[in-house]
Amino acid sequence: MASKSYPRAKRVGQQIQRALSELIRRELRDPRLGMITLTDVRMSPDLGYAKVYYSVLGADPHLAQEILTQAAEFLRGPLGRALGIRHSPELRFVPDELIESGARLSALINEAVKKDVATHVDDPPAAEAGSDEPDAQADGDDHYDSDDDDAGQVDDPDDDPNDDPNDDPGSSPPVR
Repeated sequence: MASKSYPRAKRVGQQIQRALSELIRRELRDPRLGMITLTDVRMSPDLGYAKVYYSVLGADPHLAQEILTQAAEFLRGPLGRALGIRHSPELRFVPDELIESGARLSALINEAVKKDVATHVDDPPAAEAGSDEPDAQADGDDHYDSDDDDAGQVDDPDDDPNDDPNDDPGSSPPVR
């Protein structure tokens, strides 16, 4: 089944993200929670449910999940009042794995680059490897031939000085 785009759901999700981040900062004063960042909010098509993706810094992710799950019902009322909507969606907090997977991929890439550099220690750098060949751009001006009389000018087949514009059978005579 193809997914449809729900512009209203996206707009409400963005409003929920802003309002909920402010509510969490103001209302939840649990020191075990650490720093919470709401990374995304995805709404169901009927706006009944909101998946709130978050990342945690300085706290246990499992403990943060428990705290946010318990606080979901507490936050639902103030969220509805802050947004001015009649039916506030049910909040489902989901840890965002994208940041962790991005850091993991970055570490793997760095490790692969280090291994590659370690295996090619004896190879000369790429700039020095091609130094045996003559430099084609020694003077830095490979676009123009210095032997031409009109160096720097592009030859145009239509710019023949001996060509009369009136000789072209398809063109009309010039207006004077």
